[in-house]
Amino acid sequence: MSATIRPMTSVDWPAARRIYQDGLDTGLASFETEAPEWPAFDGSRLPSHRFVALLNGAIVGWVAVSRVSTRAAYAGVVEHSVYVDPAARGNGVGSSLLGALIASTEEAGIWTIQSGVFPANIASLRLHAAAGFRVVGTRERVARRDGEWRDVVLVERRSKVVN
Repeated sequence: MSATIRPMTSVDWPAARRIYQDGLDTGLASFETEAPEWPAFDGSRLPSHRFVALLNGAIVGWVAVSRVSTRAAYAGVVEHSVYVDPAARGNGVGSSLLGALIASTEEAGIWTIQSGVFPANIASLRLHAAAGFRVVGTRERVARRDGEWRDVVLVERRSKVVN
């Protein structure tokens, strides 16, 4: 079963936010502990590069990017997040979302997509490797989650099209 991918709108946010919160609640997805309301999410993500995945008409995942810097030299570098509903995992949803994101960012001249992944999130590391991301390194004890220092594996995908 293949997911339908389309741009995310504010109407999608309640379902996408639930998926986001489910991921945050695992403790494996982010340093964040609470998914934001739409205005905060909307203001921090680039509108042209956020998508939802649908299976049987229901939103089962999303992907979006943020700028890593406002400096002109970093205009082609973004940081992304991708979340898939646990019930939809194993259906290619994450791969489809990353594929849409890669296409949209390359079309816009973005040359690097990066993200930080907790080392224990093996599924995410595998998903990213399959999409052409490479491990740059591990940022040790970079921040705390629930009072505990956590490492983050920095992954990036450098475009083969944008140079």
